[in-house]
Amino acid sequence: MAWIKKAIWLLVAAFVLFYLFTRPEQAAAAVKTFVGAFDAIIRFFTALASR
Repeated sequence: MAWIKKAIWLLVAAFVLFYLFTRPEQAAAAVKTFVGAFDAIIRFFTALASR
């Protein structure tokens, strides 16, 4: 079972690297979107905690 998990992680890493090198603009936009969503979640909890 452990080798299946490693194989899946390897496939995911290979896809990420392939996507990064073949479409760098879209990869940068995806990372920017992810970071923006994470920032929005942090701002939400900060505003919630300050009440």
